[in-house]
Amino acid sequence: MQTMYTEEQEQLREVVSRFLQAKSTAVDVRRLMASSEGYDLAVWQQLCGEVGLAGTHIPEEYGGVGLGPVELGIVAEEMGRHLYCGPFFASSVMAGYALLNGATEAYKSVILPDIASGAKIATLVLDNLNNPGEVGSALKATKEHVVSGIASIVVDAHIADLLIVAASTPDGLGLYLVNAGSQGLSITPQEALDPTRKLSRVSFAEVRAERIGWLTEELLNRTWDQICSVLAHEMIGGAQHLFESTLEYTKVRVQFGRPIGSFQALKHRCADLLMELEFAKAAIHHAAFCLAASDGEPYAASMAKAMASDTYMETARAGVQLRGGIGFTWEEDTHLWYKRAKSSEVFMGSAHMHRERMMTMIETASSYDNGEQP
Repeated sequence: MQTMYTEEQEQLREVVSRFLQAKSTAVDVRRLMASSEGYDLAVWQQLCGEVGLAGTHIPEEYGGVGLGPVELGIVAEEMGRHLYCGPFFASSVMAGYALLNGATEAYKSVILPDIASGAKIATLVLDNLNNPGEVGSALKATKEHVVSGIASIVVDAHIADLLIVAASTPDGLGLYLVNAGSQGLSITPQEALDPTRKLSRVSFAEVRAERIGWLTEELLNRTWDQICSVLAHEMIGGAQHLFESTLEYTKVRVQFGRPIGSFQALKHRCADLLMELEFAKAAIHHAAFCLAASDGEPYAASMAKAMASDTYMETARAGVQLRGGIGFTWEEDTHLWYKRAKSSEVFMGSAHMHRERMMTMIETASSYDNGEQP
């Protein structure tokens, strides 16, 4: 199993970083979060067409670049660092992984090339974003492929061309395709704590859909792990940015005739943050390596998401506190990352849920090893 980044992977990081440094500045983030769309179409087209990021993990046979979870994690980490505003996570990551895992070959060949090229924006509609075991409780589909129910929180649904819907049926959890503008479909933008990631309430009133595949319990959990791994990378990228910017602030902010970073209490706080950041980063990278190799601990993705949630929030709190009074002002950019940290903390499951899920996996594996019935 891979344990270190290769030279090619580090080059990918540099390419993504340079692109986002130019296209996702704090000024850009503030402008886009105040808009109704929440993204810049021209930048999105560049990101997809010129840099090819939307198809990072999508196989070449479906029009993608053909890389894997490690490279996708690198891209997400840089997007978290620069707080990129756009449909990458909803379309490429959430919808992309659901299609790769659950859709039939015929539908993969039709839908994934448009997602990889950015020609169409998709989003994954789940009626529960807290626990994979509860998905399918609110969205139902009949044998005639008519979907009804409500999904309270859907990322970037307001700009999506395609909705990939997971709905329960008498035969299991089906994967359905619904086009934007379908009769009976209602998308209502929701006010969110983090305005850089647009959320909507999606209601299906007997909407006709195409069934494009199935999500078994195993496939749903795999999709959940893959999405959480990418989210954890995005979170640790944001935490890294907050740590570095806070450290720089302590070097230039002068109090009592000396930089506040020279005070021992602040040195200890920054050292503790660095240690927590490095531990979380190691766990998060390990999770991507495990997914890429289809090996390793089955709970690695949940461990990564739990550690990323704790670390991002702790770094965000410290970023505000160590800046003193200015850290609470609208003009200070720290609050942009703080809000993303708070919303991501509970997105796709809280740290508590993921630790419980991790322990359940360990207990189940232990029962199998002992020859017991789990």
